Amino acid sequence: MKRKLFRIAAAPGSLAVLLKGQLRFMNNYYEVTGVASEGFQHDTIRDNEGINTIVINIDRRINLLADIKSLYQLFILFRKEKPFIIHSITPKAGLLSMVAGYLAGVPHRLHTFTGLVFPTQTGLMKKMLIFFDKIICFCATNIYPEGQGVKNDLIQYKITKKPLHIIGHGNVNGIDLSFFDPKLYPDNKQKEIRKSLNIEKSDFVWSFVGRIGFDKGIEEMINSFVQIQKQSKNSKLLLVGPYEKDIDPLPESIEKEIKENASIISAGWQQDVRPYFAISNIFVFPSYREGFPNVLLQAGAMGIYSIVTNINGSNEIIEDGLNGVIIPVKNTEALTKAMEDCLKNSSNFQNANEKYRELISEKYNQDFVWSKQLKEYENFK
Repeated sequence: MKRKLFRIAAAPGSLAVLLKGQLRFMNNYYEVTGVASEGFQHDTIRDNEGINTIVINIDRRINLLADIKSLYQLFILFRKEKPFIIHSITPKAGLLSMVAGYLAGVPHRLHTFTGLVFPTQTGLMKKMLIFFDKIICFCATNIYPEGQGVKNDLIQYKITKKPLHIIGHGNVNGIDLSFFDPKLYPDNKQKEIRKSLNIEKSDFVWSFVGRIGFDKGIEEMINSFVQIQKQSKNSKLLLVGPYEKDIDPLPESIEKEIKENASIISAGWQQDVRPYFAISNIFVFPSYREGFPNVLLQAGAMGIYSIVTNINGSNEIIEDGLNGVIIPVKNTEALTKAMEDCLKNSSNFQNANEKYRELISEKYNQDFVWSKQLKEYENFK
């Protein structure tokens, strides 16, 4: 009889996207159940991964009454189902599930820190977030930073004295190189995609994939793009991802520029981001904080050169000067210069797709990451 493994996140999309394929793989060895807030992605998870899911609403924001209710529901669930392993991957889900699992006596309580919020915060909020992460670590039996940068921060801020183990070379799921493959998008397909977005063949396409929010560096990116437009009239900026105006709003001036600039194209949230990478010249990712951004693995697998900020994860995936360029955080001037350099040397990136793919494949092939995660589970007796 298979032992029970619960994978837990605040949003079902985190399970559907961040752990795509891995849940089905692990279900061959464990009875896997996904736990997350309500949302249409539950059906996606059940259909694509072949596992059961359970709805327990977990508010990503601090909400005392809702959090107590969620904590109680998780506790009751764990007492009833008696999972052998619970493994959480997002901050609030980690806090609530690790506490509930500790109280319910779940033998193996795992949390992966996919990113840390507190290093970019100040004052009371920073102290509170550090306290929450210390609770997660106290209640967890095993702690996994997604990358070396996250591990360093956990050590620097003395979040825990427990061992910190990085699975493989980092990243929670690895990359499927047969899925993210530029060869699936030959010239005729690229032409169709460009036409659907009113992008001309001669246009130089800068792209961003992710949440369209302030802490993703969207303000710097928009301001830099406006400067680039003065030099390159055929530049287009492609934004792929959802807005989170309640959680991470943009300045009004930036929203206005996005809406009114005809060369900025907002594609919104997309289930499949490969077509947008396929028509991109340069990927721009000026985020303020990350754990280990999957989107950079995807861009690299699609053979795209990237401009990134010097933050955790990004500076582990991108090797400066090889598959991208690394710039300071919150620095519009540096971003503009990097974009200018890419324009001047655009011929250098046209035939280097396989080179960028190889750098990703060496460390983050999905089969390798999954096998390392399974081995970690199998260590538990």
